[in-house]
Amino acid sequence: MPATAAAAYRDNVSTMSQDVARYSRQMLLPDIGNDGQRRLLNSTAMVLGCGALGCVVADMLARAGVGHLVIVDRDFIELSNLQRQVLFDENDVADAIPKAEAAKRRIAQVNSGVQVTAIVDDINHTNIERFATGADVFVDGLDNIETRYLANDLAVKSGRPYVYGAAVGTTGMAFTVLPHTSGHAPWETTDAGSLATPCFRCLFEEAPPPGSSATCETVGVIAPAVGVIANFLVAETLKILTGNFERVSRTLLNLDVWANEILQLKVNNAYEDGNCPCCKQRKFEYLDGIAGSSAAALCGRNAVQLRHRQQADGVDLDALAVRLRKHSLVTVNEFMLRTQLSENDKQYEITLFRDGRAIIKGTEEPGIARSVYAKYVGA
Repeated sequence: MPATAAAAYRDNVSTMSQDVARYSRQMLLPDIGNDGQRRLLNSTAMVLGCGALGCVVADMLARAGVGHLVIVDRDFIELSNLQRQVLFDENDVADAIPKAEAAKRRIAQVNSGVQVTAIVDDINHTNIERFATGADVFVDGLDNIETRYLANDLAVKSGRPYVYGAAVGTTGMAFTVLPHTSGHAPWETTDAGSLATPCFRCLFEEAPPPGSSATCETVGVIAPAVGVIANFLVAETLKILTGNFERVSRTLLNLDVWANEILQLKVNNAYEDGNCPCCKQRKFEYLDGIAGSSAAALCGRNAVQLRHRQQADGVDLDALAVRLRKHSLVTVNEFMLRTQLSENDKQYEITLFRDGRAIIKGTEEPGIARSVYAKYVGA
């Protein structure tokens, strides 16, 4: 055997041995084994958001050996996040590191064999299909229902699973979407027949009115509720990526960890009896940009995100920092700029990302947020 081939063989054997040692406990499970672990190593999971749910999801998928994680998050780390967002620490807060980037750095320490693509951006109808290229499954770590409809649209349109989850207060909810694809998906060609499920919009056809749903700010949130739901999402994702579709939950999970209540609701008739705009009528209103908005209030933040036309060369954060320092203290790094300003006896915090996207903290009114942005940042 040539020397180079022998070296490559030894490296391959060494890699396989390391994989067996690292993942041996889950490989003992009959439904995973060698074949299932190989599937995981060759899979790509897209984690939509890296807050409380997304942190646990990304961490556990990396530890399980999912070979490629695409983590998309628009936000930065605050001190209040540390109560439940397990990938971050106080240094990340002090350094103003975006969540996706901080997660990537932490996962590299946990499992260097996992490739992580960190995308610091807002998920919206103009970019989600591009970000999702190559993803085998979409896993929910989101903080707003509008983007969940968007993820569901993409899942149904592309015939890829979407694992939905949410947690607030002491409660949580989860459901796995295996979309109907007219028999083309592997979960529709099993010995047990089609295992396709209703989609998210089958269950919740319309978004609730603004202000009508509980948020982390209005009712709080405890980490155990997040952890239970997030780990349930991970289990569902591992079932999907290892091809164990018959093991995927067929119910909508509701739980309250404080009241000791667990409900599993049978929901298959939501597809059978309904006329879902998404999976039956094939109308992808969120993905097509017909539904949705360009200004969104952020969960529990008293803040509005504004998304503007992306700059061709990006925003010159350093130059803007020079101007803004005339008004207040400014923190700037390669990812973002942050400053606190007083306007009409109100305090606002502007966090500006290089693509021109901004989070205006101190208001839930898009008009006020736009005014603050226009005055201190510009069009």
